[in-house]
Amino acid sequence: MTPEEVIARLAAPLSLRRRVGYVVLALAGLTGSGLIGLLWATEPGLPPRTQAAFAVLVAIGLAWAGFGGWAVTRRAPLFARDRVVAGWLGLAAWLLFAAGALVITTLRHRVDAGLLVVVVLLGGVAVVHLRTVRRGRAALLRRKEELTRRRQE
Repeated sequence: MTPEEVIARLAAPLSLRRRVGYVVLALAGLTGSGLIGLLWATEPGLPPRTQAAFAVLVAIGLAWAGFGGWAVTRRAPLFARDRVVAGWLGLAAWLLFAAGALVITTLRHRVDAGLLVVVVLLGGVAVVHLRTVRRGRAALLRRKEELTRRRQE
């Protein structure tokens, strides 16, 4: 493949398959937020910790919906920026989940070992994923610069 062909592939907008995936992600986020919001609205007298958990889940669902909408509307090539944003969003969702789990278990005066294992594993997955996608984006951008320089020579 010539440098021009590689640059053309790198500069291409999102494929139809990826766009459909982001539309599905946005719809899933909206659906989840809507269903949790409806449940929250129709259940009077929920404990404060349940209301806080519902609020966090609605916020996370809306964030994923917003991300899906953002990714679909990008016309310029993303050079894996969408993956990095998704990685940060996943890490933020994990932090909210971990903070909520810590508050709830602290209020109950007992720490569940199973919950602790799940929280730590999910955090590890989020951190490793973010690190991987950031490295992948950096490699793509380095490759693009290298090919652009080579083409100009």
